[in-house]
Amino acid sequence: MKKCVLMIMAFVFVLTTSAFAENYVKPEVFKQWLEDKKPVIIVDIQPASEFEKHYFKGSIETNAFPAMAEEEKKRLDAVILKVKGSKDNVVIVCPRGKKGAGNTYDYLKSKGISENRLYILEAGIAGWPYKEMLEKGR
Repeated sequence: MKKCVLMIMAFVFVLTTSAFAENYVKPEVFKQWLEDKKPVIIVDIQPASEFEKHYFKGSIETNAFPAMAEEEKKRLDAVILKVKGSKDNVVIVCPRGKKGAGNTYDYLKSKGISENRLYILEAGIAGWPYKEMLEKGR
């Protein structure tokens, strides 16, 4: 019984540690970055149909959501050279800023991108309160 409790506690620790591993940027902070024209690489993983409806100007469209399958991760490879060739922060934009963004964060980190440069837009594009700042269509 004692062993079981210890294993459960260890499992919970691992889950909570990885859940807090990602860096989130709040919408109001990201809005300020955009308004100040702070150099940032925006990696948008929304599906193509969603990207067409709304995206940030200058976003790199990858359509890699949810970035779980190898085929989806390969779509992110196109941004890796650009990210590695820059010192700018990277903001990952996905539909809701959860699992897909976390998968992308982990993948970019595994490719040598420093965590201190990686951010996930909190609540994703669905939670973005400044809709007037989004681009529409292509």
